[in-house]
Amino acid sequence: MPDARDELDWMVRTQLEPRGIFDARVLEAMRTIDRRRFVPEAHGSLAYDDNPLPIGEGQTISQPYMVAVMTQSLDLRGPQRILEIGTGSGYQTAVLARLGGEVYTVECRPALLEKARAVLDSMGFKNVHYRAGDGRRGWPEASPFDRILCAAAAADVPQAWLDQLADGGILLVPVGGAEGQVLVKVANRGGRLVRTEFCPCRFVPLVGEGDDACS
Repeated sequence: MPDARDELDWMVRTQLEPRGIFDARVLEAMRTIDRRRFVPEAHGSLAYDDNPLPIGEGQTISQPYMVAVMTQSLDLRGPQRILEIGTGSGYQTAVLARLGGEVYTVECRPALLEKARAVLDSMGFKNVHYRAGDGRRGWPEASPFDRILCAAAAADVPQAWLDQLADGGILLVPVGGAEGQVLVKVANRGGRLVRTEFCPCRFVPLVGEGDDACS
């Protein structure tokens, strides 16, 4: 694969920094994790554009800006335990694994999960744990989690995730439907859940066991 440093630097300078991404650790992760490795070959020439791209099975890899916004909003500082709902291509997983501690990622589509695992293994990540299943249930036996991120749109925040969020933890999920979505951030402050909404967005719907998309 060609050296992508110039393209990644261009991506950060033109798409992220001018739009409010200021966390130096997030910017460095976006500069060093090559998005092209997670994009199907047919779309490789578009890997550094600020757009979602199809990855198969009706799913997409999120645009770089949205990955950066969500990662920055998690305020990753040190070895937090992170639950990711919706592995997808594995690109967001890689960014989380670079900045956090142990990442537990759940994907209901086994074929996508295995593709992502192969890429992440080839990049040397040893702190990612994988599960094929219904992300709406979270990963109870590995909880509590310091951070929870969902990369698909839910009708609302599942109670299971709130139950698995550690004291001091942050949960981030797109909420809404086809008519519109917004990022929702839930902070656990001593057992008091504080919910804020920001940043309009558009993600594929959250699905799980029993849905046609995961059958």
